[in-house]
Amino acid sequence: MTTLNPAQMDEIAARHPAVFHRSFWQRFRVAIITGGFVLYALYCWWFFAIGHVLGTANWNIAGTYLADWVSYEVRPQVSIAPDGAMKLTYPRFSPLGPNAEPDWVEIETGTMTRTLPNAGAANSARKPAAMGFMGTGGAVGGSAAAAEAVAAATTSEEEVVKRARITLNASTTVDVVPGSVTVQHSGETLVVNLSDMTAEGTLPVWATQKAPGGKITLAFGFAGWGEIEADDVSIRRRFLGWANFLFDTNSPFHGKSTSEVLSLIWSGERIDPKQSNLSLAWDNILYNSEWQHLDVWTKLLQTIVMAFVGTLFAMLLAFPLAFLAARNITRSWISNQLTKRLFDFLRSVDMLIWALFFTRAFGPGPLAGMSAIFFTDTGTLGKLYSEALENIDDKQREGVKSVGASPMAVQRYGVLPQVMPLFASQALYFWESNTRSATIIGAVGAGGIGLKLWEAMRTNSDWENVAYMVLLILIVVFVFDGISNALRSRLMGKPAH
Repeated sequence: MTTLNPAQMDEIAARHPAVFHRSFWQRFRVAIITGGFVLYALYCWWFFAIGHVLGTANWNIAGTYLADWVSYEVRPQVSIAPDGAMKLTYPRFSPLGPNAEPDWVEIETGTMTRTLPNAGAANSARKPAAMGFMGTGGAVGGSAAAAEAVAAATTSEEEVVKRARITLNASTTVDVVPGSVTVQHSGETLVVNLSDMTAEGTLPVWATQKAPGGKITLAFGFAGWGEIEADDVSIRRRFLGWANFLFDTNSPFHGKSTSEVLSLIWSGERIDPKQSNLSLAWDNILYNSEWQHLDVWTKLLQTIVMAFVGTLFAMLLAFPLAFLAARNITRSWISNQLTKRLFDFLRSVDMLIWALFFTRAFGPGPLAGMSAIFFTDTGTLGKLYSEALENIDDKQREGVKSVGASPMAVQRYGVLPQVMPLFASQALYFWESNTRSATIIGAVGAGGIGLKLWEAMRTNSDWENVAYMVLLILIVVFVFDGISNALRSRLMGKPAH
């Protein structure tokens, strides 16, 4: 290896100054680009107030929502009357069904003498007071009627709840007695006086009260949460899993183990004389009132068909229009420009906007969704197809033309073999993409599972149903993505990945 002396290096530098004397941009471009990126990031941080948003975000609520996707709640509620009588109830559509008696809720009952006003006498007490129009006369009439109502009140012995103890886990319990609530969680104890809604001592971090005398909210993490009010104590206990996913509380198979269900299906006596137990079980699954499997699957199929039909029609219309837009195929400036401007118009309006327009025109349903996909993809596919036609190799077309073929034969044998694999590949990609897009436009009334998903989200309580539908959508997208990739690879002559 030859070593150059300083004189030789200076001579080479003089002959090739561009190699040894770089410009300012060449020397500092990395630092400039890095600095520009940092400045832009700082600007975005300030402009969008990212620090403030992160600082004020309620991460507990975010965690609760995520937990709701994979769990369900049982909601015992203790109502407290003014005379101290308590009653334990569950919501109408409780996952435990009617007459729920979970072992983690303990109650002590007893008899209590209660005085209840007679309904008819109470109505007559209100009527004279409302009709009295001469100062004292109305008042006297009302007082007399009120006295009659008190005299007509009935006294009876009733069985009421004296104490309710709700256990959420080993470290969390809620004890409710007339006048007070005692909560134990993570080694801390909270005692609430219901008469004035005050707590003994300082509220622990897992209890919040926005205003003095207002309700107290309890947060127990994944175990659940609760609310304490003067006349009502509501507890939400969370359980991992999806309750009643196969059979709702009205099904004769509800609450039975897998082995019991299988035994009934294959060898048990008929529950319904009109049909077999297998048919009954399948019917109960499809028409599950809580999960609505048949309706969800039908809406999912609507979404798939909506995406397929919309993409198919767009491809069929974009195909001939692309030949009019391609300058090397149609030698007419007017035809080229009109067709390309049509493509620009169709694809410049977002699919969601088209969906809103067609929902207003046709009403809610899959037709609006198919039309939105059709319009948007006609513009996009038409542009892609025309650009592909303008970039074909003219030698193949000239070769077909040189043997005296007709113009139609020239396009058939000189153009289509070059572009058809690309056309089909792009159509398959848009079909796969539209399967996802159809879910979004369905939320604005264009039909399909998107609308049902939006309805479940609006309730803000059926997040496990939301997770179920999202999971189905993901499965469909994964399957269609695999099919689309395999078909595109086959068309383009490449191995599938």
